[in-house]
Amino acid sequence: MPSQPPPQSPPQPPPARRFAWAGRNFRIQTAATVVSGLGNAGAPIATAFAVLGDGGSGTEVGYVTAARLLPTVLLLVIGGALADRLPRHHVMVAANLFSGLSQAVLAALVLNGHTQLWQLLVLSAAGGAGFALYAPAAEGMILQSVPPDHAARAFSVFRMGQNASQIGGAALGGALTAAVGPGWVLGLDAVCFLIAAALRFFLEAEAAPTASGTTMLSELRDGWREFASRRWLWVVVLQFSVLVACIGAVESVYGPVVAQERLGGAADWGLAMAAYGVGLVVTGLLMVRWQPRRILLVGNWGVFLFGVPALALALAAPLPVLIAAMFLSGVGVTVFGVNWMVALQQEIPAEMFSRVCAYDHLGSLSLAPLGIALAGPVSNALGLSGALWACAVVSTLLSAAVLLEPQVRRLTRRTTADALVAPEPAPVP
Repeated sequence: MPSQPPPQSPPQPPPARRFAWAGRNFRIQTAATVVSGLGNAGAPIATAFAVLGDGGSGTEVGYVTAARLLPTVLLLVIGGALADRLPRHHVMVAANLFSGLSQAVLAALVLNGHTQLWQLLVLSAAGGAGFALYAPAAEGMILQSVPPDHAARAFSVFRMGQNASQIGGAALGGALTAAVGPGWVLGLDAVCFLIAAALRFFLEAEAAPTASGTTMLSELRDGWREFASRRWLWVVVLQFSVLVACIGAVESVYGPVVAQERLGGAADWGLAMAAYGVGLVVTGLLMVRWQPRRILLVGNWGVFLFGVPALALALAAPLPVLIAAMFLSGVGVTVFGVNWMVALQQEIPAEMFSRVCAYDHLGSLSLAPLGIALAGPVSNALGLSGALWACAVVSTLLSAAVLLEPQVRRLTRRTTADALVAPEPAPVP
């Protein structure tokens, strides 16, 4: 009797690639964000010390920073509407080119040594306008680039790349500012913007999400209704409207002033900002795998860490303690940021996403120009230590107050099985 051939096992599918979910657009957008972030991390340090180096005060540093934020606040909703009407990569490329040009002009003026305050104000405002057009389109592009099941992993990886550039950019920016002056750091930022624009030019075109035939005003009204209908959303944004003003005053004004007066100047402040970036990246590695179910509750625990740098500066802590405080702040930012993006991606319709993100940015930044502009006068009235204590206390109280909202405590991550059972879940009570 002839022997039977051994049974053959069915062919096995090839092993899935670890990052199979990361499509071409996601990879390009992440790479471009790393490049532009490298310059952006050093630019605020360079701008602050350009003002201080010309004999300016903390008050003038606050005015320049506020000048950047004001057009951001005013133009964000326009940027959101454009991002939901036009191909998002076109909007991002145009915004990057505009920002690169404004930073190049600013760098030339600083290098020439004849910078006047009004020039810094105008060019900082131009940079803020570029960001207002860029940010809503960028968040919408990341949403479109990955499947919902991989959203948390994608946002974590994206933030790791973004935050890694924060480390290098802050350290490099501080060192270059101390070694060769702020003008070269601003020039590097301009070059990074232009490289990022070139990369984003190769993004695959996406059809504009909004149907034709509607006016921009009606689209903005639709976006506002979507934003205002979710209490968890506007409560957190209201919290951040004050929180961002406090943190902005600490990072843009008080931190550089303390570094100039008590520490080693721009190099030490750049090192502290780099530690903040390390906290962002390390926590990003954790968030790739950690997917808490109560996404906003866990995210808000991270917000409690936002005020730690203000506390360290208020206590006149030595540089190692300040570095540790900045690291913890970075941890908190990533814990909140990833969970916040998951909540938005899960709850907001894709065709409304950029407009809702624009209202998110608008609300969160609404008080920042005023808060940063008043940072100098407040420190004159309360003393630098008193102003820092006020920022630390306000940050902590806001972090606790937002937990009084039940939707913030109860909003849960939906799994694929949840989506199959209830594609349109009722709002969280």
